[in-house]
Amino acid sequence: MILCDQKNTHIRVKIMCIAVPAEVVEIREGNIGVVDYGDLRQEVRLDLVDVNIGEFVLVHVGFAIQKLSREEGLETREIFRQVYAAMEDAQ
Repeated sequence: MILCDQKNTHIRVKIMCIAVPAEVVEIREGNIGVVDYGDLRQEVRLDLVDVNIGEFVLVHVGFAIQKLSREEGLETREIFRQVYAAMEDAQ
């Protein structure tokens, strides 16, 4: 997870930005990759990382921004699943 601070000349606002773990399942021309979030596949930009198919990355606003170990990727994905399930149960 990444925390972002945005500063304004009058106020300071804290905004939480989330990067989501995903597995690279395809690499296309033009630094485009297809990633799998577990139940969703999406095209992302690979300009910021050097990855291979099967590796995990953190994705933020359509860009893979960091490589993760497979263990970190799967563990973080499971935490996201649990949080989402808890939010659904609370409704």
